[in-house]
Amino acid sequence: MIQHPDKNFIDPIQVRIHNQPTYCALVEEETDGKPWFHDINEYLVKGEYPEHANHTQKCTLQRLSKHFFHSGGNLYKRTPDLGLLRCVDAKEASKLLEDVYAGTYGPYMNGLS
Repeated sequence: MIQHPDKNFIDPIQVRIHNQPTYCALVEEETDGKPWFHDINEYLVKGEYPEHANHTQKCTLQRLSKHFFHSGGNLYKRTPDLGLLRCVDAKEASKLLEDVYAGTYGPYMNGLS
């Protein structure tokens, strides 16, 4: 318990409880038909920048690409704790979310798992 400077108690926080649980499993579709990691992938494979990129965007692409690598035909991102995240497009991400929530890969765990 934290002692408030003016009072000996903390005012309660109002919490609303909803009758139905809410789930968010929406992955936005790509507007141009290319996955979100397309430019990073092209830079890693060909060493070329997108034709519309300005200097700032080129520098950002260089910086971002240092955290990605190819292995077995897939693009992966390294995390600070040395974990690997596979890059997927919107269609595959939606399928994975459906499978995880359906329990295909075992019991659903918390976000840290």
